[in-house]
Amino acid sequence: MPNHVHVLMKTHAEFKLSEIIHSWKSFTSKEINKRLKTSGSFWHREYYDTFIRNEKHNAAVMDYIAMNPVKAGFVKSPEEWKWSSVYKEK
Repeated sequence: MPNHVHVLMKTHAEFKLSEIIHSWKSFTSKEINKRLKTSGSFWHREYYDTFIRNEKHNAAVMDYIAMNPVKAGFVKSPEEWKWSSVYKEK
């Protein structure tokens, strides 16, 4: 999405979610700033997390993420969104 990102990941007990998010935001902000030839903060400090409770919840979250660009009106189907894990190149 142009103004946010959805990430579905499996964590491991030895890594705190806050540490994973911090590391991911740090790495990606440096790379994005480098490519855009900019500097400074890129991501907001806060983030929203949801722990997946079961397979049904997992399927619902995957569907929500896939349908997000469709609901926003960017594409007609999830497979058309280039940055999606369900993208199908034509």
